[in-house]
Amino acid sequence: MADGHDAPLIMGIAGFGTVASGLMHILRENRAEIEARTGRTVRVKSVLVRDLSKTRACPLPDGARLTRDASDLLEDPEIDVVVELIGGTRTAGDIVRRALSAGKHVVTANKALLAEQGKDIFALAAEKKLHLGYEASVCGAIPIIRTLREALAGDRIESVLGILNGTSNFILSEMSDKGMDFAAALKEAQSLGYAEADPVLDIDGRDAAHKLYLLIRLAWGAEYPYSAMPICGITGVSPTDIRYAREFGCRIKLIAYARLHGKDPWNGGIEAGVCPALVHESFLLARVEGAYNAVRAEGNAAGSVFLHGKGAGDLPTGSSVAADILDIAKGTPPDNSGFAHPHLPAPARIIAPHESFSPYYLRLKVADRPGVLRDMAAVLADHAISLAQVVQKDDAAEPVPEAESRAVPLIMVTHRAPEDGVSKAVDALAASPFVHEKPVRFRVLTSKTGALPNLRTKV
Repeated sequence: MADGHDAPLIMGIAGFGTVASGLMHILRENRAEIEARTGRTVRVKSVLVRDLSKTRACPLPDGARLTRDASDLLEDPEIDVVVELIGGTRTAGDIVRRALSAGKHVVTANKALLAEQGKDIFALAAEKKLHLGYEASVCGAIPIIRTLREALAGDRIESVLGILNGTSNFILSEMSDKGMDFAAALKEAQSLGYAEADPVLDIDGRDAAHKLYLLIRLAWGAEYPYSAMPICGITGVSPTDIRYAREFGCRIKLIAYARLHGKDPWNGGIEAGVCPALVHESFLLARVEGAYNAVRAEGNAAGSVFLHGKGAGDLPTGSSVAADILDIAKGTPPDNSGFAHPHLPAPARIIAPHESFSPYYLRLKVADRPGVLRDMAAVLADHAISLAQVVQKDDAAEPVPEAESRAVPLIMVTHRAPEDGVSKAVDALAASPFVHEKPVRFRVLTSKTGALPNLRTKV
């Protein structure tokens, strides 16, 4: 391992895929800038791969060699930093733990590993007084990790929310702008390389939840177990609801959200989750299109801070990996959690569904006969839910076989209501004889004050 801040920083890289190729391109093209900022050269010595004969899109750095043996990275005393870019959790977790145990700094883009096994890995890095860099694990080139850890360190963070998954945002954008159904938009995302052959982590919300886990950790210094986080993906979003949302002046986006209740996470608590939501066009998040990501952090001093940029790709993600490497090269002391005590205290109090309030969009297909709206309002009132708007869509009316009345879509927007009350009310409505299909519901994103945005409809 190199001694002194003027000696070269020697790296071993696990993986030679998209992000690793981007990193190597940056280290080569920006060599002069990197040396000017750090006063050191950064050199790749070994790259761990599964197939030595595979053709690579990026040339191997001068002096570097390919290896199939992880020990060439983990047991080489010259290597200062191990960069883990293979993904997954089993092999990657073993490499990260072995590297830290051997006294080597680690940089990773692996949000799944840190969300599911991060408690032990962060503790090991703290014990060894080593860097665990993970800027690239959340939103690619967007420096949200650095912003929460450093720029907003003097604030009490009140909320963090945003669009943390570019694949799902691309799909919803295509459905909204081009009228595609979900299957067609997903196929388009795959053909353009925005979605994997198996896109389940992106479309079911788990990728965004992995990232949200890390943002919660940085914002409040508290553990919010990933396994406890409510998660809903975008497979249930239909062109019908996208069209109706547009008539309210809204876009449907997959939103990851975390809000502090009270003044601390342990007595007050944290409300968090991932779900599709209606976002009014007056909010910047509604205008984030394609495969882009965006994060909004709210501090009690700084106010609202909005970051927008590319959330994936070789160079954007490689740029964030490089930033962590430069911190190590400059001799910056490790600050993996953003808090003086490296071990997090007790887990945050998790806000229960009856404590979580939001307006909701509800779509039902109901019998078109007198008294139905009265009966539905009574069901909602039984669960302490009041209505802000109700719109009947006569243009989509359809006959119901073997029924005396036709069925019509009914769109309702509630005032702020408890999540568990809405769930129970939707279940009760689904069981009602005047409701012909399972109701659809989405949250409606509100401002800091919780006020419902001005939803104008085309009736």
